[in-house]
Amino acid sequence: MDVKDSNGTALADGDSVQVIKDLKVKGSSMTLKRGKVFKNIRLTSKAEEVECREGKSTIVLKTCFLKKV
Repeated sequence: MDVKDSNGTALADGDSVQVIKDLKVKGSSMTLKRGKVFKNIRLTSKAEEVECREGKSTIVLKTCFLKKV
């Protein structure tokens, strides 16, 4: 499976990514601001999604809103 960020760069488990747009998190009042960096991401079974930790919770982000750092 080939997972790519918004710029077409390949992503792998353990990479660091940065949010390129303000995102509202479904089911929460939390908003992820542009420029937020997530370290140590995990790939999922879907090519367009990755899992990352925000505090004590795990969130799933679409790769079209991320770029590799």
